[in-house]
Amino acid sequence: MTSPTSTQPAPHAAAPDPAAGLTVAVDIGGTKIAGALVHPDGTMTATTRRPTPRGADGDGVFAAVAEVVAELAGSPLWSAAVRCGIGSAGPVDTSRGTVSPVNIGAWRGFPVQARIEAELARHGAALPTVLAGDGVAMT
Repeated sequence: MTSPTSTQPAPHAAAPDPAAGLTVAVDIGGTKIAGALVHPDGTMTATTRRPTPRGADGDGVFAAVAEVVAELAGSPLWSAAVRCGIGSAGPVDTSRGTVSPVNIGAWRGFPVQARIEAELARHGAALPTVLAGDGVAMT
């Protein structure tokens, strides 16, 4: 029998609420910008994607990111989001929250993390964010 102060897991722990603790995932690449709400078990819902604009300036490229965030914000599960993960083509400077993807010429030292944080807040979700290179984000 397990006592109330034991560190052992309960033998019949309840399954976690599948809507609790969702992650807003944003994937930025040279051909597409994708987003999803991700459940703790890895299940993705409310997925969306846009082509990465060609020949646009930095703000024009970010407009596609903003569209992805806006579409995710329209999901009934949006209010369950508790964090945001951003994966981007590199180079990525995680200490500054900037990206300079070789395949997105308009973004050199682009402050993607701060811009996405502001976009999330604009949609009522002031969430902590983490930025990583897309290769790291996949692992």
